[in-house]
Amino acid sequence: MISIIDCQMGNIGSIVNIIKHIGCEAQVISSPEEVLNAEKLIFPGVGHWDNGVEMLNKSGLKPAIIKAVNDLNIPLMGICLGMQLLFESSDEGSKPGLGLIPGHVKKFDFNELPYELLSGPNRLRIPHMGWNEVKSTEKNDGVFNLSGEDLSFYFVHSYHASGVPKEFQLLTCHYGYDFVCGVNKNNVWGFQFHPEKSHKFGMQLFKKFAGIS
Repeated sequence: MISIIDCQMGNIGSIVNIIKHIGCEAQVISSPEEVLNAEKLIFPGVGHWDNGVEMLNKSGLKPAIIKAVNDLNIPLMGICLGMQLLFESSDEGSKPGLGLIPGHVKKFDFNELPYELLSGPNRLRIPHMGWNEVKSTEKNDGVFNLSGEDLSFYFVHSYHASGVPKEFQLLTCHYGYDFVCGVNKNNVWGFQFHPEKSHKFGMQLFKKFAGIS
């Protein structure tokens, strides 16, 4: 059973549907007690950093998620804002994140890129939106060992992870410059892209996550 945490931070129906499509049981949960009794957790989210932290605090989910991961060793996957909130802080807000993985979240900054990338038809725009290639780092864990594939996932985001220690970097993407889009520390995984919108690659990722013990 995969439990999807509902913090009122976006539509989670597509995640429920894809989990069921790959043959797994899925349930939507919203209470600290349900988090602490889960087998596996998915933490999705879209929106503003401080709003996300506030929702976690008001609902009592923040300490429950931290306890579930650190004390109960429950596997957790963060998606989009859910990945960003795994880190310690963000340029988008002032409130502290979950702090489950070292790192900071910052906005895309293209000021030092060549002129042709800043104007005209090739101009890089924020948010980074659409399909993009993803590359595996040297860290290939048992969940996401797809280095032989030409990986492509669907992105919608204006902020990305920064300062993540190399040992926790799992996947990278290039949009103006290379940035970390997948992380892993022990029983915690985070993905900046939307696997639920990424067709076969998203299904492969969810299958890998469902198969871990």
